[in-house]
Amino acid sequence: MCNLKINSVLFLVVLEIFFVATAAFDETCESDREMEKQCRLHNYKTVKPLLDYFRQVRNELEDKEIKENKLNELNADLMEKYHEIVRIHDKFMNEAALLDEYKNKVLKWENDLQSCQNKAYKFESEINSKQNIIVKLKGELADKSANLENCELQFKNLNLSLIEKDENIKRFSENIQNNIKHQKTLELKLEKSKSILIKKDKDIQLCQSEIDTWNRTSENIREQQKKIELELKESETKLIDKAKEIQLCQAKIVKLSATSCIPFRDSDVHQLNVRGIGLFDVLCDNQLAGPGWIVIQQRVGGNESFNRDWATYRKGFGSYRSDFFLGLEKIHRITSLQRFELYIHLVALNGSTYNARYDDFKMSDEDSGYKLSLGKFSGTIIEDAMRHSENWKFVTFDRDNDIGDGNCAVIYKSGWWHKNCYNCNLNAPYGPNLNWYVKNKIELKEAKMLIRPKEAMKK
Repeated sequence: MCNLKINSVLFLVVLEIFFVATAAFDETCESDREMEKQCRLHNYKTVKPLLDYFRQVRNELEDKEIKENKLNELNADLMEKYHEIVRIHDKFMNEAALLDEYKNKVLKWENDLQSCQNKAYKFESEINSKQNIIVKLKGELADKSANLENCELQFKNLNLSLIEKDENIKRFSENIQNNIKHQKTLELKLEKSKSILIKKDKDIQLCQSEIDTWNRTSENIREQQKKIELELKESETKLIDKAKEIQLCQAKIVKLSATSCIPFRDSDVHQLNVRGIGLFDVLCDNQLAGPGWIVIQQRVGGNESFNRDWATYRKGFGSYRSDFFLGLEKIHRITSLQRFELYIHLVALNGSTYNARYDDFKMSDEDSGYKLSLGKFSGTIIEDAMRHSENWKFVTFDRDNDIGDGNCAVIYKSGWWHKNCYNCNLNAPYGPNLNWYVKNKIELKEAKMLIRPKEAMKK
């Protein structure tokens, strides 16, 4: 556009020069008519290049106009590109804001992870302190055992002394009996010979004094016997108290070292001490199927979501008073100690109750995916629905170990030993998926899984 204006100005300047030259030549022609022809020729020669230039300028102007139209079109395209760049810039700014938000969330998660690690260190210190307390209790138990042995020795010595005192009492009793017989003899003699007794009054007084002496001796013997009996009772009381203390200590040690619910006779929460984990709470059940059962899973209220990740299932979750899952690692550690049996209690929607038993229940470690093993099946329910999950790994929505097309834990919103996917899923949400199914489907409203040592119950 700027070049077009410059060319126009140049054209005007040239035209003005042409008019000035023409006027000059006209003056020259008027002064010299003889050279008119020459002037015309000269004018023609002068004007022809200008005419040629004018044609060229006109052509250039037409080209410039075409180029200006193209330039306007390019400017319009450029404006569209500019608006598109603005939209891309706005989108980029939004994504940058989202990135900042994600960074803040990552920082928060890192802080939460750090707090969890701090809590873990705190729990480890508490476990170490409790282990120190256990070592101290063991030392106290050893001291009390030594005291018990000393008490047993003292008891034996007291028994020996009591035996000796019993022998002395027997001797004194024999003497008293002899004295009584002698007294009766004297009384007979007195009756037969009153006259002789009168004469021998002094002898009688002496005899009477001897009798009084013997009576006093008998009273002393009785008092000593009472003292011995009191000492014996006190010793027996002390021994009984010591025995009770030892029993209490033994009960505490048994409870602190319990690896199952066998030592506990009530249905309540107790602590187990399992190698690799330490002390943790379990719910013991001694009523549903006999004594010694550990409840590892319970569905009785529907207040707990079982759509949890791998870490939560590994640790365990829920309330012992309602729905809960004990934890995959705890179950693995418990069942690795000895042979356990599994008891499954089921309540159908219509109120009917069933049970299923497996005689060799165990779980592998985490590296093997907490693989399930069951043993032989029995029970009041006919179909063995758990068999579909045997020798299969545990599956959660963030740990897909099944062989199906999708993740069964995502599809059925629950962690379980899914294969493709299940015949029974006792962790499924309440509804049609909480069932026991092989050929006949039984929808459930309650389910419990319990374990206990098999060999211990045979004893």
